[in-house]
Parts: sequence; C-alpha cells; structure tokens
Amino acid sequence: MPAAHQELQQRFAAFLDRDLQKDLLRFTTAGSVDDGKSTLIGRLLHDSKSVYEDQLSAVKKSRINRAAGPIDFSLLTDGLRAEREQGITIDVAYRYFATARRKFIIADTPGHEQYTRNMATGASTADLAIVLIDATQGLLPQTRRHAYIASLLGIPNVLAAVNKMDLVDYREDIFLQLQSDFFTLAAQLGIPNVLSVPISALEGDNVVSSGSRTPWYQGPTLLEHLETVPLRPAASIDAVRFPIQYVIRPDSAFRGFAGQVASGVIRPGDAVIALPSGQRTRVHSIVTYDGEIAEATHPLSVTLRLADQIDLSRGDMLVSPHGSPRVSRHFQAMVVWLHRQPLERGKSYLLKHTVRTTRAQAVAIQHRVNVHTFAHEPAQRLEMNDIASVEFESSSPLFFDPYERNRTTGSFILIDPLSNATVGAAMLGENQLETSSPSSTSEFHPQALAPTPVTAAERFTRHGHRSAIVLAEGRLVLASLLERALFQRGYEVLLATAADAHSPEQFLVLARGTQAAGLILICSPAALDSSAKQALNTLAADDFLDLAAGHLPADDQAALEKILLRFESLRIHNASGRPDKVN
Repeated sequence: MPAAHQELQQRFAAFLDRDLQKDLLRFTTAGSVDDGKSTLIGRLLHDSKSVYEDQLSAVKKSRINRAAGPIDFSLLTDGLRAEREQGITIDVAYRYFATARRKFIIADTPGHEQYTRNMATGASTADLAIVLIDATQGLLPQTRRHAYIASLLGIPNVLAAVNKMDLVDYREDIFLQLQSDFFTLAAQLGIPNVLSVPISALEGDNVVSSGSRTPWYQGPTLLEHLETVPLRPAASIDAVRFPIQYVIRPDSAFRGFAGQVASGVIRPGDAVIALPSGQRTRVHSIVTYDGEIAEATHPLSVTLRLADQIDLSRGDMLVSPHGSPRVSRHFQAMVVWLHRQPLERGKSYLLKHTVRTTRAQAVAIQHRVNVHTFAHEPAQRLEMNDIASVEFESSSPLFFDPYERNRTTGSFILIDPLSNATVGAAMLGENQLETSSPSSTSEFHPQALAPTPVTAAERFTRHGHRSAIVLAEGRLVLASLLERALFQRGYEVLLATAADAHSPEQFLVLARGTQAAGLILICSPAALDSSAKQALNTLAADDFLDLAAGHLPADDQAALEKILLRFESLRIHNASGRPDKVN
C-alpha cells in the first residue's frame, strides 16, 4: 500500500474517532407563533453549512417561498405541506448537524397554542431550550407557557433569543428591557442558567457570526453558546434503575431480562432488588448483541442474567439495595393536559410509566397554574393546554423518583383507553403525599348520595379490572403464587381453598359474592364435580379460567408466566365497550 494512501487512511480513522468523541447537545425551540423559530433553525443550518445543495436549491425554487430574499429559511424545517401553506410549524421537526466542537439534535417545535402538546414532546429530551422573543411584541402568553413547560421538564439551560432586532433598528434599550423581563420570568420559574442574545434570524445577526449592527453586544453568538454550554448528566442519581421491558427465554438454559438502564451503573456481581416482590438477587452477567460486557450505564439497552430464578415480568424493576425508589399507588404529579377532552376527576385512564402500563384515575386536582401570573387557582377539571398539580391513584404501584433527579422514572403519560390517544404528560414531584389512600382528600357529603346501586362499570373504574373466577383444582401452590402475583400487580384477588369452603355449594356462594363485588376469585378445592364446575363457568361467563383445561406446564413458575399474560385482558375493553375475554 502506498505511504500516501496509508497516511490518508490513518487521518480518516483519526477524524472518525474525534467525531465519535464529540458531545451531543439536544436542544429545542420554544415561544409564541411567528416568533421566527423555524427561520432561526433554517438560518443556523444554512450558515453552519449543514444544508445539502439539492435541498437548498429545492427551497429556492419553491413556489411557497415567502421570503423577500432568495430563500425562506423556515422551509428548511417545515416539512409538511400544511406547514408550508399556512406558514406555521405543526409537527416537531428534528434536524441534525455538527460543528468542529459538538454534535447537535434540534427539535423545532410549534408555537401555536393548539400544538402545545408537540412542544412538550420535543422538549422532553432536551438539554437546552431556545426561547424566542419577538422584539416587536415582547413576552406573549404562549412564550410564558412554553417557558413554564421548559422549567417543568427540568431543562437546566435556557437561551432567550430576542429575534427580529432588524425590525426595531437594533436598539439596545429594547433588547435590555426584554432581557430584564425574561430574567425576571426565569427567576420566578427557578430556571438556573439563562443567557440572552439579540439576533435577527432573517438577516443572520449573532446567529453564527457576530453582527456588525449590534456593536453594543459583546456576548457570544447563539452558536457559540450552543457549542460551549455545559451538559448535564443524563440521570442525577447513582442508584440503579432497570425497568424490565421483556423476558427473553429462547431455551431452558437461558433466562434474561431485557431493558434500558435508566440510571446507575450495573456490573456482574452487583446486588439488586426486584420490585414489586422485594426479592434480592445478584447480577450474573450482562449480555448484548456483541456478547457479554463488564458494565452497563444509562442509556444502554442490555439483557441481564440473574444469579437466582426469581419471578419477573414486563413492568417490574431492578433497583439498588441503597437509594430505593418510592413505591406507591397514590402520588402527586404536575400534568400538562394535551387533549380536547378535559381531564375529569374519577375517570379511568391508562397510565404508562417506564414500560409499565396500569389503570389510574385523578382523585383530586390540587391547583391549576395561571400561565400569566403563575398563581395557583382551584379547578374541577383540566382543559387542553392547562397545567396543574393532580393527585392520582393507580391500580398497580409505581416505582418512581422525582423528575428533577431522574427523567425516566419521574415521568409518565396518560392514555385514553378507548381512543388510545395520549391525553396528558406528567412529572412526579419531590414532595409526595404521605398517605397511600385518597380518602383524606376525597369529599364525602352524605346528603348528596342518591339511592342508586353501584354498577359493574363503576366497580371496573374503582378496581381497574373486571371480575373473574379461576379454578385451580389440585394445584394449591400455583394458586398461591397466582394470588400473590396478581395482588402485587394491583388486582383485587382472593384465594379460597378447601379449608375456606368445605363443599361445592360454599364455593358457589363465595363466588357469587366476589363476582358481585368485582373481585377475582381463585378456587383451589381438593376436587369439584362437573356440575359445580359448570355452575362456576356459567356464573363467570367469559371470565372463567380452568387451569386444568389450559394445558399448562407442570412447573408452577412456568405456568404462572403464561397465566399472567392472559390476565392483562381483564384491564381492557374492546371498541364496543364489551370486555375482551380472559382466555
């Protein structure tokens, strides 16, 4: 190989190595509609030479080009036809570029109030937020709302970009007044690191290069700040958080638990605790596609093999023996409501936390935040774009940390169970409720009660699942394991054995009571005749499960895993409102 060619290969390898070692900064734009967010990002990409020639040529030739000059920079990010026609950003546009110092991922988010939910989505993973302020308009309500959401999402760095300075003749006094207004707002919101820069996204002043028309400004340009702002650690707690996403068991010799490390460092030999069971074990090995590794940290996705055969399934969590997360079914969170249908107290939603999905309902709205004054106001329900402190109760316990310490375990989303739409995003706070029961905050007015029977639908809302009857004839150990596993997952369940009911008739009486109360009954008699089995089947209708007829494995642990998968259907209604079958 010629020496020149070998040298070129070495230089290229060194370049790739340097590029891989660069930091990655994720940042988002925020502010009101028409503040110039898309134009700023387009200018940033253009002036940093991060736009391909064919893309630039297509934008210049676009019939929708609205700029007075040769190019409308907003078209570099507004990718949807509806966005280009209306001149507003609707979807979140993600763009990637790099400089000699750092790599960047940009989330260009909408400023229109209707698309606040998209702004929250784009900001949820950001390390920095650029809040644009129109120099001709000042701080608008939507600017304040986006700044408040950025503070809720724990974004530690905010850059206030006072845009459209060309429309106010680059006046220093206007910039200083808007800078003072935003610094006051940031102090109210508790945002720790704030910088302001006067820019003109249209003309390019102080975006990538310093503008000659602002000689009174001696600070960094927008890009210089992006290149040098310190990055925060991905998770600020050292304790291990490893939510189980999937159980991998390709054969009898391998049993692994796959997931993404939410925080901490995991090494073979480390002691861990399984939640919610509380069982202790050790990490045997850490497996990846490329083989075993010596340690795993956030955000690596790995498969853990444990030293002991313990019962774990999707939604469970492995944690450190020290610094355990809070475990509770009753908790408080700041909610950004994202849907046209309002949040109502007592309505059942699907709550997705890490990889765990459970039923939950809002039991109390502590207060709603006025985005103009940040005052706390009373509220009975939340409308779209409202931000409020809400108390929830879930069917299954959550394992969580405060959001400011761990973004993964400190947040969740709410999903409408009928439409499957994401209706709310929530951040769990540091100061949680002391009681695990909502009774202390629930209002009780005897005179307001009506003499109407409690319906099956109301019991479903309370319990988060339908009633069912499980017949575990002759498998008492499996029945006991099933009762414990269902109880830990938030089901209301009761085990009845031959010691509790001495005859088929007594089992039927007990079954009628639990069915009426909306509970799950596990019957484990020594033996039942065919007529008694048929009576139980008829009583439970579609929600009857005979373990003897299910061709289950003889091993109780293996059988338990198959049964638990079937029980998730008890939490789900189909589109017509008719519950799906258990089996």
